[in-house]
Amino acid sequence: MDEKIETTAEYVEGSAMRLGRAVHTGEGPCPGPEDTPLPEAIAKKPVEEKSPAEWAYERLILYIKNFEELLDGEQEVAMGLTDTGAGVLRIEGLGYFDPDIVTFYGTDGMGARIQLVQHVSQLNVVLRATPKPDQAAPARRIGFDLAKGLDED
Repeated sequence: MDEKIETTAEYVEGSAMRLGRAVHTGEGPCPGPEDTPLPEAIAKKPVEEKSPAEWAYERLILYIKNFEELLDGEQEVAMGLTDTGAGVLRIEGLGYFDPDIVTFYGTDGMGARIQLVQHVSQLNVVLRATPKPDQAAPARRIGFDLAKGLDED
């Protein structure tokens, strides 16, 4: 047991601090979610009180949102699927089921519905930039919408 005494402010600040780190060796900056403070919606609940599924879900949203910020107006985020033969999943939603399941909702390249249900211990996600299906429409950015959902109970 930790015998350190903290004020409420110190405790909240400690739970909001970054828990990751990334080093990039390519040209120019490549900021990631590891390099920024946790959003208030994620930091308000200490990591120790989150299930593995909830914690993975929240961080996936941060990774998707960050990835989308690096895309141009002709690209959207999709997820490459390995060993399934399903190809690419155009991400349209993300969920979790405590204590250990994360779910991706979307469509494949042909427009067929896909749902990937994955145990957090097997979680591997490849984010891909893919051309927009409708070149006339603005690029869809789901990371922002998913992040807004973090504030809702």
